[in-house]
Amino acid sequence: MSTATRRALTFPGLLALCAAYIQGGVNKLLDYPGAVAEAAHFGLPLPRATAAATIALELVASAMVLAGRHRWLGALGLMAFTLAAALIANRYWELPGGMERFMMANSFYEHLGLAGAFLLVALWDRRPA
Repeated sequence: MSTATRRALTFPGLLALCAAYIQGGVNKLLDYPGAVAEAAHFGLPLPRATAAATIALELVASAMVLAGRHRWLGALGLMAFTLAAALIANRYWELPGGMERFMMANSFYEHLGLAGAFLLVALWDRRPA
């Protein structure tokens, strides 16, 4: 693959990787009471502050990844957030068998894959020139 092609495909790839976080951050910003309720639902401390921090992280870290400004730091932030969210919201191992457990396990491993992708973005960004 040529350097020009690689460069042309990098931004759309990063945008696709960050899309759920941009969408999630914007939706939470537009429905802040819903974001607070979600934080409370998962038993997170200080739901109002947690919701605000979540919005900021999703939007700022996504912007860092897309803009290339401290991309590695934004990617590591989204990786940590994704792992935490998966461990808090997708505890499939606590469910009995069946479709709900299957769907939650699938979501957990999808989040694990996203976290891995963000780790690779961080490593790629910090590679030697």
